[in-house]
Amino acid sequence: MNAIQAASAGPDDDVAAMMDDLGRSARAASGTLALASSEAKNTALTIAARALRANTAELMAANVLDMEQAEAKGLSGPMLDRLALDDKRIEAMAAGLETIAGLDDPVGRERERWTVPSGLDIARVSVPLGVIGIIYESRPNVTADAGALCLKSGNAAILRGGSESFHSSRAIVACLHEGLKAAGLPAEAVQLVPTTDRAAVGEMLTMTRWIDIIVPRGGQSLIERIQGESRVSVIAHLIGLCHVYIDGKADPAMARDIVVNAKLRRTSICGAAETLLLDEALEDEAPASIIMALLDNGCEVRGDRAVQAMDSRVLPAADTDWDTEYLDAVISARMVAGVDGALEHIARHGSDHTETIVTDDSEVAERFLARTPSAIAMWNASTQFADGGEFGMGAEIGISTNRLHARGPVGVDQLTTMKYLVRGSGQTRS
Repeated sequence: MNAIQAASAGPDDDVAAMMDDLGRSARAASGTLALASSEAKNTALTIAARALRANTAELMAANVLDMEQAEAKGLSGPMLDRLALDDKRIEAMAAGLETIAGLDDPVGRERERWTVPSGLDIARVSVPLGVIGIIYESRPNVTADAGALCLKSGNAAILRGGSESFHSSRAIVACLHEGLKAAGLPAEAVQLVPTTDRAAVGEMLTMTRWIDIIVPRGGQSLIERIQGESRVSVIAHLIGLCHVYIDGKADPAMARDIVVNAKLRRTSICGAAETLLLDEALEDEAPASIIMALLDNGCEVRGDRAVQAMDSRVLPAADTDWDTEYLDAVISARMVAGVDGALEHIARHGSDHTETIVTDDSEVAERFLARTPSAIAMWNASTQFADGGEFGMGAEIGISTNRLHARGPVGVDQLTTMKYLVRGSGQTRS
């Protein structure tokens, strides 16, 4: 029996009992994984990557089932793009696992050490969070990334992928199990909820006995539900309403290339630009050439009156456009009064995800970087780089816009917390 055939069984009639069993076994596995050696975890990831490559045909066959069902349900183009697997994406998943294996182990890392007047030796070290529940929609690669990041950081994972990606995710988890078993680690360290029943999500949100952190990835309605209902702590971002601001001292060619890439490289990711802000100080031809480049590349532009005047193809922007995450080849655009005008717009309409400025003026750039309220602020770079893999973190579970604990790309370091180790020599406190 190969890795795909060994995948988990189907739905259970008693969702509550099934989820309790998953939580109980995840908690047990987390204790083993927290103490696992770096060598064992890296072996599991390396063999899992090998299994992904060896089972490409089976993974593709599972994905075909998901794609057929998704098309029958009438999923949008961007959602279908997120769901689709091909040779390139499967190789990227496998390479991502190997990259994570090559990262330094965050568990047990001594962050700081000092001695206090009482003579106590105190060290702050990184330890796993415990059991992490990841709830996501139609991206099969999240199954591989989330499972691998949790494994490397010593956390057990309970994965609840969307019904659209059920067959693909089950096949991917089977490959992760192959790696875990080969390394002598419990397969229960990475578990996929074996039902598409939505009641399973509700159960996860109340499993405070077994789950330590919930990480949601998906659309606005999913995130709002989880943030509103969860009794378990949540690491999340609501939407990725990313802005590109073109300053009056920007290089026109660079600005054009960055805008087109930020919007159109992949429109369905949370780091895709959704609003373009153009400095009123730009020379007349510069903003028009950027708008023309977007339109000529198949992007719908919805602009204010000044932007509409640049090209007859520009549609009028409604008030709601400034607060819309399109996840499609659509962008809103407006003129603003310099960097302060851009910052004012971002403060009013942004989602604290990612913003970028294009300018040759370092003073203006540093002002933008310092004052942007978002988790990621960039200078002369496409917002599409807002990704843990591109940050050298191997992969990410998501981009957190939380103010507490993790913020920005959530990788292995962000999936640990701290513990204080205090060593004495018989001290008692007076």
